[in-house]
Amino acid sequence: MLRRIERLLVDLSIAAVAGLCGLITLNVALRALFNGGVPDSTTLVAELMIAAVVLPMAAATTQRAHIAVDLIAKRLPRRVGDGLIIFGSIFGLIALSPLIWAGTREVLGVIEKGSFFYGELQLPKWPGRVLFLIGMAICWLRLLVMVIRDIRTLRAGGSLSDDHPEEAA
Repeated sequence: MLRRIERLLVDLSIAAVAGLCGLITLNVALRALFNGGVPDSTTLVAELMIAAVVLPMAAATTQRAHIAVDLIAKRLPRRVGDGLIIFGSIFGLIALSPLIWAGTREVLGVIEKGSFFYGELQLPKWPGRVLFLIGMAICWLRLLVMVIRDIRTLRAGGSLSDDHPEEAA
């Protein structure tokens, strides 16, 4: 189930990037040809960027595709490397927790107040905030699943240091 959600978030992220490309192209063309532009294009670009960046984080986490310091880690004993992998995941859980807390407060606040961006379209603020919260929460959940699996793997005598794809959740 988690893998399906991650796939959906990646697809939404791809749609956001395509939307960004179309919006920016249209805006440039309108400015060049008609000295006009798409109303609130700066706001739309900022909101689409949230989706493009945050939504695929859980899928990147599943693939262990975040920045890693292999130069040093590959020279450490396997058990130390495995411990660092788990430490990094636990640190990620801790680091994402305040972002999820703040994101939740922000979502509740903008929905309660009915906040919107000032501009021609008066776009509501909540969609971008909700997308951010969803992306962070699913990434946190994926990290938690990985920590539990990694600890079980180590206790069973396995290793995490090998390049292996994460099993389906």
